[in-house]
Amino acid sequence: MGNISTICSAMILCGGKGTRLREVTELLPKPMVPIGEQPIVWHIMKTYAGFGIRRFILCLGYKREAFVDFFMNYHMRTADTTITLGREPKITLHGETDESDWQITLAGTGIDTMTGTRVFRAEKYLKNDEETFFLTYGDGVANVDIRALYEQHIKSGKLLTITAVHPEARFGEMILDGNNVRGFEEKPAQASGYINGGYMVVSRKFIQRYLNDDPTLTFERTPMAQCAADGEMQVFKHDGFWQCMDNQREYNLLNELWASDRAPWTKFWK
Repeated sequence: MGNISTICSAMILCGGKGTRLREVTELLPKPMVPIGEQPIVWHIMKTYAGFGIRRFILCLGYKREAFVDFFMNYHMRTADTTITLGREPKITLHGETDESDWQITLAGTGIDTMTGTRVFRAEKYLKNDEETFFLTYGDGVANVDIRALYEQHIKSGKLLTITAVHPEARFGEMILDGNNVRGFEEKPAQASGYINGGYMVVSRKFIQRYLNDDPTLTFERTPMAQCAADGEMQVFKHDGFWQCMDNQREYNLLNELWASDRAPWTKFWK
């Protein structure tokens, strides 16, 4: 099966404007909105890191400078620092962080580009021999078993595996036949089934077959629908914790869970 830490990168979609969380996203891009002291994208990266994933590709757009500033100064934010002033200033960083071996590519994929095109443009930062990669959104935390997800994807031989979760009824639902995706239903009155919770595994062949550089191409629409129609898409059913941060209520919920040391998404952290 191989070691996923050496096989796969995790690509995270971070380019949207997060207009439904306008209270905080006028100052920050949504993936940089904090849970506790760290942005939600850091929490997502820690989940992957719990399974040994150390290479990350962030698909940036809106307020990309916030990501650059955060990661360029990450060590100074998290470690003790000695600064010597004068004409030849010197900075000494004390100790290491748990994230010292992370490799993060900050990929500018366009301000108004849709998700399908962001993935298409960021593909060049995958390693040449990387046939499969992880893909998720920068605004949702979960205690998904990343290794089990990966192993199911490889065993299936499909081009795309998406993590199916039970949400509130305000989302559209997926129509399933076993583990195969047969279609989608827009926003039913009650959430009796599953939706796409992100935390996907993608074959590079999916990009070649279904994506292009059209800036209006939305990953979740035509590409996924065509993939499902071709019988190349399946789900990994996750009945554990999953929560996106789409509004002020969800922002408060996630921060309350973190502050009370009851954050379920840390299950696999190391």
